[in-house]
Amino acid sequence: MRDEGRPMQRRDVLTGLLAGALGATMPGRAQAVTPEDSAREYQRQAMAPFPLKLIETTGDNALAKWQELKAAGQGTPVVLGGEDEHQSLGNLLTPFAPHGPYGPPLRPVEDILRDAASIRFPDDFIQRSKDSNEAAIRQFKEMLAAKPDMPLPVITESKDGQPRTLTRDETIAAMLGSGREPPLGDWPDTTDAMDGLSVVTDYRTGQPLKKVIIGLAPTDDWTTIPAILRWGHWNGCPKPEEHVAAFRSWRDRYGAELVAITSDVINLRVTRRPQTRDEALALAREHYVYCPDNIDQGVGTFSALAAALMSSDWWYFWWD
Repeated sequence: MRDEGRPMQRRDVLTGLLAGALGATMPGRAQAVTPEDSAREYQRQAMAPFPLKLIETTGDNALAKWQELKAAGQGTPVVLGGEDEHQSLGNLLTPFAPHGPYGPPLRPVEDILRDAASIRFPDDFIQRSKDSNEAAIRQFKEMLAAKPDMPLPVITESKDGQPRTLTRDETIAAMLGSGREPPLGDWPDTTDAMDGLSVVTDYRTGQPLKKVIIGLAPTDDWTTIPAILRWGHWNGCPKPEEHVAAFRSWRDRYGAELVAITSDVINLRVTRRPQTRDEALALAREHYVYCPDNIDQGVGTFSALAAALMSSDWWYFWWD
């Protein structure tokens, strides 16, 4: 599974924008505003409208605290991740941060939920993925026809443990085939255990984080949390309404429940695992159209993911 704690470029961009905004509103002090000042002001302004109540706990107590808050019935808890010099609420604050007079207003939660109700999961995701791949390949062909010597990315592959750079013809072939599905693969003899509640562990040391934040959402329907947080629609991550639609489908069929949602990771826990290999493979394909990196940058084949889904109550998703 993927590591938590990657750099948060979107926050860096917004911090820079905020620094510019602060400079514009305080001309006499524009040069005195440091990145640290900007980051603190960014967080202060974003926290004011943040819709979840925040509770601090520790990594080793996070799941127990989540269960305690759930049993209390005064909102829906969700683990938001760790907070230290390497991890923070980060991009969870992005929709609520100051964007200036030209930034988009927050979409009403009701509008997001209305749109979610019209989405057929996984059918609409499958069609969207197909349409997107076809459009990208068509555009690449047009660019290549207009400029046959156009620069191409450097692509390397590993064979027998040795890296090799693809030739130009091989690179073109790889790019034209980029919309193909991952391989089915052989069913594994053994399966690595899923990470469980992965977001409360320091990926560098494997130790529980000293400080973890749990958010308490003002709802008794956990599937609405992506809408409340306006979470998604960046770097291939589904839109908030698409998360809601996927969550509701998995809730109804697998007893799925959201336990954690951080800047770029989701941890779901299920009460019903797929019962057969065919069912698990179909579910793995759903996971792939929802989050391709689980296979493309993770386990590598549908069979490997399907086997993991049959052996664990925890599902993990990550978007770069």
